[in-house]
Amino acid sequence: MGENIGFVSTRFAGTDGVSLESAKWARVLADFNLDSFWYAGLLDREPATCFCVPEAHFAHSENLWLNERIWGVSSRDPVVSRRIRDVAEYLKTTLYEFVNRFEIDLLVFQNALTIPMHVPLGVAITDFLAETRIPSIAHHHDFYWERVRFSVNAVPDYLDLAFPPRDDLLQHVVINQAAREELSWRKGLSSILIPNVFDFETPPPEPDEYTRDLRKDLGFSDDDVLILQPTRIVPRKGIEHSIKLLESLGDPRMKLVISHSAGDEGYEYRHMLEELAEESGVDLRIIDDRIGEMRKQTPDGKKIYTLWDLYPFVDFVTYPSLYEGFGNAFLEAVYFKLPILINRYSIFARDIEPKGFRVPLMDGYLTKRVIDEVRRLLSDERHRHAVVEHNYAVARRFFGYAVLRRSLRTLVTNVKGLEP
Repeated sequence: MGENIGFVSTRFAGTDGVSLESAKWARVLADFNLDSFWYAGLLDREPATCFCVPEAHFAHSENLWLNERIWGVSSRDPVVSRRIRDVAEYLKTTLYEFVNRFEIDLLVFQNALTIPMHVPLGVAITDFLAETRIPSIAHHHDFYWERVRFSVNAVPDYLDLAFPPRDDLLQHVVINQAAREELSWRKGLSSILIPNVFDFETPPPEPDEYTRDLRKDLGFSDDDVLILQPTRIVPRKGIEHSIKLLESLGDPRMKLVISHSAGDEGYEYRHMLEELAEESGVDLRIIDDRIGEMRKQTPDGKKIYTLWDLYPFVDFVTYPSLYEGFGNAFLEAVYFKLPILINRYSIFARDIEPKGFRVPLMDGYLTKRVIDEVRRLLSDERHRHAVVEHNYAVARRFFGYAVLRRSLRTLVTNVKGLEP
C-alpha cells in the first residue's frame, strides 16, 4: 500500500513499555509496506525518520513547571491556564510540520492521549485532530484514573477534553480488558484490545563474547543460584515477597538480584528492602549500576550489560507485583524460557492466567505449596524443562507477532478503509 505512519509520543527511547511496543508495531506495519516516522521530545530511532521537538518531552523544563502547579492541587492560576494553551499552540504547529514533512497518512498516538504527563501535548493533539480530521489510532498503555497521583488535580477540564478525546476518526486500542471497560464506562468510547507481544517466532539471543564472563564480572560464582527481580525498586513491585521466598527456600547459594534502580519514587522502599534482607539472611544484590539500556563501558572500564544480556545467566524470575498494566517482564521470562513466580495482580488474573500458563501463583502472600513449587522448578531439571517449553508455546500462540499482525491488519482497515 506504501503509506506513511506517524508515531507520536513524549519519548521513543530506551526500554520503557511505550518505546518497546511502538517499535514492535512499526516492525509489523513494515510487513504491510507501511513506513514509520517518529515525533517525540526524545528519540533513539533512525535519525532520517525522526522529528524531535524537545518541548514535547515530559521532562522539559516548561512541562515540569506546569506539572508542579496542576497535580495535587484543586485550582490553577490564570498564568498556568495561559501557558498550557501557549505550549499546546506551539506543539500543534510542530505536529503540522511533522505531518507535512513526512507526508503522513495515518497517526498513531502512543500513550500521549492516555496518561497526562504532558497536558499541553494532549491538548495540541486534540486540536490538531479536530482541525485536520486525519485518520488516527490512540494506543493506550495506562490511563490517568489508574494512578493515584493524578486523582487530585487542577485540570479536570483538560482531562475530559484530551485524555483521551472523543473523535470519530480516532480508533482506540487498549492493552487489557479492564482498561477497555473503564474507557467505555468513563468516556463512552469503544476500543480494540491488543495485548503486549513478543517475537516468539525468533528464539532468544545466545550469550556472546561480550557476556562470556558476566557472572564473574558481576561478582557471582558458578555455584550461585540467581533469582532475578527484573523491575524498578518501587512499592507496587512487591519485592518484599521475593525476599520472603528466598528466606523460606533457605539455600545460601541463592542470590536475589534486582536489575533496576529506585528511580524517581524515592529511596525509602529500597532501604526497607535492604534492612529486611539483612534481617532475613537473604543475599540481596542490587546491580542497577551495571545494567543499562545498551552495552557500554563505565569511565573506569567496567562493562554495562543490558537486561537481555543478563537473562541467559539467571535461574529463576520473581514478579510479585501488586499491580501492572500488563506485565512485559512476565513475557520476557517466558521468552528466555525461565520459570517465574507471579503474584496474581488483577490484569494477570483476567487477561493472562486463563491462557493456560504453568507458573507458581501467589495470591498476595506466600504459601508452603508455592514455595515447594518454586523449589521443584529449581531442583528438578526435567520438570523445569517441561514447564518452560509449555509456557513458550502458549505465549507464542496468544502473545506472539502473529496476534499483532492480525490485529493491526484489522485496525488499519478500520481506520483507513484500505486493506493493508
